[in-house]
Amino acid sequence: LITSFLLISGIVSAQESEVSLFDKKLNQFLNVRDFCISEKGNEAFFSIQSPDGKISQIAFIIKEKTEWSEPVLMPFCDENMYLEPFLTYDGKRLFFVSDRPNNSSIDGKKNFDIWYVERKNQKEKWSEPINLGSPVNTELDEFYPTLSQNGNLYFTLDAPNGMGKDDIYFSRWNGKNYAAPVLLNDKINSDGYEFNAFISKDESFLLYTKYNAEGGLGSGDLYISKKDSKGNWQQAENLGNTINTVSMEYCPFYDEKTQTLYFTSRRNKLSPKNFKNIREFQDYLNSENGLSKIYKVQVQF
Repeated sequence: LITSFLLISGIVSAQESEVSLFDKKLNQFLNVRDFCISEKGNEAFFSIQSPDGKISQIAFIIKEKTEWSEPVLMPFCDENMYLEPFLTYDGKRLFFVSDRPNNSSIDGKKNFDIWYVERKNQKEKWSEPINLGSPVNTELDEFYPTLSQNGNLYFTLDAPNGMGKDDIYFSRWNGKNYAAPVLLNDKINSDGYEFNAFISKDESFLLYTKYNAEGGLGSGDLYISKKDSKGNWQQAENLGNTINTVSMEYCPFYDEKTQTLYFTSRRNKLSPKNFKNIREFQDYLNSENGLSKIYKVQVQF
């Protein structure tokens, strides 16, 4: 069999590859989003949420031979919100976002910060959550951490000094500390909404969502920006109507080894039909029903 790929060089072209649900086992959850998968492909982390998104927890699954295990909550989850996990390429540190109280906060107020847990290897237990601290975390809300292989951090910030409501920022890692975040330029950000960025291993391209952008397909669309030979970001381009729909597409994660793009979508494929029984009815309504689900597609960037 010849595998069909989407060949993306700025815009989508060539053959069309099938977009499909990551795994129907996750349809037991009403809202599932913010997916990442390990370099070995045997661990995956994601957020599960209430319909209104006000309750959010991080869960994980492990691949056993060819099948994924039943989902399990991460051990640090409590009554606070947890979302947007990102596993480093060595598998030893899991970044995420939470509004859990930060003991180092001067005023004690809750807001969304970037946190992480760490372990020595996959068989060891995770540490207690550690706040990433300043200069990345502030009294504002930080979201959706993603890291290149050298540790540089990209994230979303709702900042009054940004270009729009939500913007994407970059913070360089020197091996010990993160530098003060820098707002990415107008090739990526705008006076609208830009969020949920994924950075490639070598920082040669950035995937992210633009919301209600001019020329988009509607709601949130996934875009890509690539660097030129001088290391400058080029104008971001829409990934096209095979991936994007009139519904919201967001939370991209790209597995470079398998050339698989994972993303969240609220596309709705339900239509009236005849049901044999209640179980069939429930399974159908829990599938591609307009609530957040994880999708995958083979893509070459």
